[in-house]
Amino acid sequence: MVVLSFQPQQMQAQMPDSSIIHSDSVQKLNTLSIDSSALPDKVNEYPYSRKKVTTMAIANVGIYAASMTGLYAAWYKNYPQGKFHVFNDFDEWKQVDKVGHVYSAYSMGRYSMELWRHTGIDRKKRIWIGGISGAVYQTVIEVLDGFSTEWGWSWGDIGANMLGSATLVAQELAWDEQRIQIKTSFHRKKYKDPALNQRSNILFGKSSPERFLKYYNGQTYWLSTSIRSFFPKSRWPSWLQVSVGYGAEGMFGARENIGKDENGNINFYRPDIQRYRQWYLSPDIDLTKIKTKKKLVKYALFVLNSLKFPAPGIEYSRNKFRFHWISF
Repeated sequence: MVVLSFQPQQMQAQMPDSSIIHSDSVQKLNTLSIDSSALPDKVNEYPYSRKKVTTMAIANVGIYAASMTGLYAAWYKNYPQGKFHVFNDFDEWKQVDKVGHVYSAYSMGRYSMELWRHTGIDRKKRIWIGGISGAVYQTVIEVLDGFSTEWGWSWGDIGANMLGSATLVAQELAWDEQRIQIKTSFHRKKYKDPALNQRSNILFGKSSPERFLKYYNGQTYWLSTSIRSFFPKSRWPSWLQVSVGYGAEGMFGARENIGKDENGNINFYRPDIQRYRQWYLSPDIDLTKIKTKKKLVKYALFVLNSLKFPAPGIEYSRNKFRFHWISF
């Protein structure tokens, strides 16, 4: 509650003698107050619309159904189904897949939260509904994993999903913004050894969408932040970020570079290929800080901001540093 008080003695002393202020008017001025809770939400400038809420709910169901259909076709369709089961995969793929779950839950929740903002619903409702939706979406995928003979319900994946949503919700509740943003980058790699390319096609698929989802050797995940976010009075540009990345290389199997056929016979054995983690340091750009009055451009920049901007960077792996002109 912000109270604005006016002393009548001071006002009368400053006004000309011919000015007359009635006592009832003075009393109203003395008790004038502004309820800060009635002020518009600074992070939600859109008025509440019940019609938009209904439309958004229907749209979410439609988008969810379409994305699940596409995911099933790309990931589960060609694998046998069985009884629901649980398995521990925390030591697989150098945990790149777990970081991917954190990113997916965070990004899906971020998109949903922004869509709900346009309905004008209460700020905290928007944060919780949008934020948790990412973890809920990922949990349904985990159920599909549980019925697949190739995978299973993973508590490690569930924990990663919750961490992604928690990162989003906590920052929004504390700062009304995402000061630490989770991003990703991806690159396809063609090996000189034909056997490695063939193995990659079997494990990660041949198409770009399949590779984007499954190719752990080509995925890097980033934490990007701007110094200006934590030190508003600094001269650091608000759009310029510092980004720390994580990835891995040399993985042609979940735990080791061994492949087997349907009968259990080994058809791929490459212990000579080193499996190793990669750490990166690189500048980044917060595309949401680019000012524009065009809504379509603004929305496009918001979506693209989930990707790490290509920039020079330093990699640390296998106990040495390497410089890259482009870290993506």
